[in-house]
Amino acid sequence: MDRFPRRVVVLAVVIVSIVARGSSSVGREGQKTNEPTPARTQEQGPTREAAERMIKAAEGGLAPVYAPLAEEIVERLALADKEGVGLDLGSGPGTLILELCQRTKLHWINADINPHFFPYFFRKAQELDLGGRVSAIQADACALPFHDAFADVVVSRGSFPFWPDLRRGLAEIHRVLKPGGVAYIGRGLPERMPPEVARSIREGRGEGPKYDPNETERQLREHVKSLGIENYRIHRPRLNNPQGVNYGLWLEFRKAGP
Repeated sequence: MDRFPRRVVVLAVVIVSIVARGSSSVGREGQKTNEPTPARTQEQGPTREAAERMIKAAEGGLAPVYAPLAEEIVERLALADKEGVGLDLGSGPGTLILELCQRTKLHWINADINPHFFPYFFRKAQELDLGGRVSAIQADACALPFHDAFADVVVSRGSFPFWPDLRRGLAEIHRVLKPGGVAYIGRGLPERMPPEVARSIREGRGEGPKYDPNETERQLREHVKSLGIENYRIHRPRLNNPQGVNYGLWLEFRKAGP
């Protein structure tokens, strides 16, 4: 199946079973489900405790980030009237997805390595009457369980520093994008957020910067060029703001095609 039908009225369980190339969320009869996989031990991988910590952060100190960031993404990528499929890699509790879902016509998929986020994500989606427009699948950013040319849009906030191989992750995003599809990958805060609010968030979470944005930008440019991606740009929001707040950086690129 090359794309979702424009009117998505099936349950997430059906959607995931159609689109996934492979996933550990497999039911007894071999069908993918929208239920999380059995809990792993801490040594084996993602834990419930890690999911609970991130959910707490999303509901607390990071809560002011998601709505203005979603507005920024929708405007920058012209998504308001776009239909099709959107992926959020490393979406965790899915807060950004739910904000994007309220501002676009896309069907959004939460692709995260930790399936313990998914019950919370689906509950929040149902509360917003968005249950029919979202789904979730356990996914490694460096080995995405989707066929080539699958998604119209791929976004990710704050996930790429945790990918085992940044170049491989970018290559996977490029692979699953449809020709003409667009990606917006980065970390940090929305440009429209006032510096005093941004500083409060940074201080509340004890965040520095703990990385060199210039070096990260250099790496991103190097990787996209090595992948043959020509239509790209790096955004450095409020780079020289008087408060000296690190707003992060974002890579936007479009896959060649119509």
